[in-house]
Amino acid sequence: MEPVEINAGEYYLRAFRNDDRVNDVPALVEIYADEETKRYMNNLNVSDVPTAELFIMLMTNGWAKNYRWSWAVCDAVTAEMVAGVVLHNIDLKVGSAEVTCWTHPAHRGKGVVPTALNAVLGWAFGAADMHRIVYKHSVFNPASRRVAEKCGFTLEGRLRHESIVDDQRVDELLWSRLATDPYPEQLR
Repeated sequence: MEPVEINAGEYYLRAFRNDDRVNDVPALVEIYADEETKRYMNNLNVSDVPTAELFIMLMTNGWAKNYRWSWAVCDAVTAEMVAGVVLHNIDLKVGSAEVTCWTHPAHRGKGVVPTALNAVLGWAFGAADMHRIVYKHSVFNPASRRVAEKCGFTLEGRLRHESIVDDQRVDELLWSRLATDPYPEQLR
């Protein structure tokens, strides 16, 4: 599949890029240098230019091979990358995927991810004919819990010792949203 661009009002979602016109590498390195991002996204180590370039290549391949769909969330006016949303573990036969998302530290608490994620979910449930999207996060990450709630996910349960945060095994909360669920009324 070719990368899909999504207009989400004050944000524009596009494929991650590293070319002669747009270079997301510096923003990715900056985002992943942030302690809070490293704390909860410790399975991804985008700490320098080569790994950021590899990350973009993997995101591009995901579109080409239809196993991962990803978006750089950009300010619609400045084009600055302010967040990211990735649908991965895509199963087209079942119509399911898992979502991972993050926000640039300078843009946290502004409703960027709920706005972007709801736009992605609208596309996934509509144009991509997905049925179920899963969202997981550490029990110690209240911002991720708020994203799940604002995006209309239903809490399904707790995954014991599913991840590592601060060098400790921690539980994760498992949420899902179905294509048949009502669209969330309140994003902020």
